[in-house]
Amino acid sequence: MVEFWSSLDSFEKILWSIALPASLIFVIQSVLTFMGMDSHDGVSAESSGEGDASPFQLFSFRNLINFMLGFSWAGISLCRHIESAAVVVLLATLGGLLLVTVVMLIFFYMSRLGVSGNIFSTDTVGKTGVVYVPVSANRTRAGKIQIAIKGAVREFDALTDGEMLKTGEPVIVKSVIEGNLLLVQKA
Repeated sequence: MVEFWSSLDSFEKILWSIALPASLIFVIQSVLTFMGMDSHDGVSAESSGEGDASPFQLFSFRNLINFMLGFSWAGISLCRHIESAAVVVLLATLGGLLLVTVVMLIFFYMSRLGVSGNIFSTDTVGKTGVVYVPVSANRTRAGKIQIAIKGAVREFDALTDGEMLKTGEPVIVKSVIEGNLLLVQKA
């Protein structure tokens, strides 16, 4: 290791001094991100001021590390093949910017993969269900119905404008009256 280090010129030593810590921090950030432990408490420099951390901000610690990683490894790869240090710095800078862009795009597209598992009462309108607890006639007393939505069976309070609906009868949801209270009719 000592021989390797002593064989490097000062420019290469600078690049290696950037590459090794940046690589270590990048690995730690990646592991924490994929374990779901990279969330912030709203105090970090990446916070948008609304208590959420956005990986899409250009000036963030994550992007600084990504830039340093791309810059240093591109510089190390090119410095033995290109004589001009200025050209190496220019190409390494482009490599760093490219890595920042690629990582931001990866996080952007990954964030769009999320699926909401929330079920709202408005999702029930037009759907059919089954009476679970009898629903009294003419909106006198709410009963309960069960509806399969998004692969889950949910229970909702229901009223009807018509005659009494008995347990096991199929119903269709006409509208949401308020909150999770549904207006149903015999199907």
